[in-house]
Amino acid sequence: MASKKTVVIGASDNPSRYAYQAVHRLKAHGHEVVPVGIRKGAVAGIDIATDKPTVEDVDTVTLYVGPQNQPAWYDYILDLKPKRIIFNPGTENDELERRAQQQGIRTEEACTLVMLSIGNY
Repeated sequence: MASKKTVVIGASDNPSRYAYQAVHRLKAHGHEVVPVGIRKGAVAGIDIATDKPTVEDVDTVTLYVGPQNQPAWYDYILDLKPKRIIFNPGTENDELERRAQQQGIRTEEACTLVMLSIGNY
């Protein structure tokens, strides 16, 4: 399987968070991971970026930020020009999905952890 560069929005260094688990599992599956969050820290040996870094050739953005906090991320996410955005449970957002689809970005309401576990990431 080819590596899919993935930006994890809402990354956390807290092991009880799904975003933490996603970074570990993505890395274990051979994907290049860029964790982005609001607090400094590290996950899976990768520093969490807190400055909305420029990332080239993004395949997937996977969201772990609730819809009420997403508007501050809209421009950043869309400017990454990912091939797809995964809206994990609890992050579903019709407005962001519509804006992404208007730019030709695929959207999926799915769970990154489940997708990885069943081999359809």
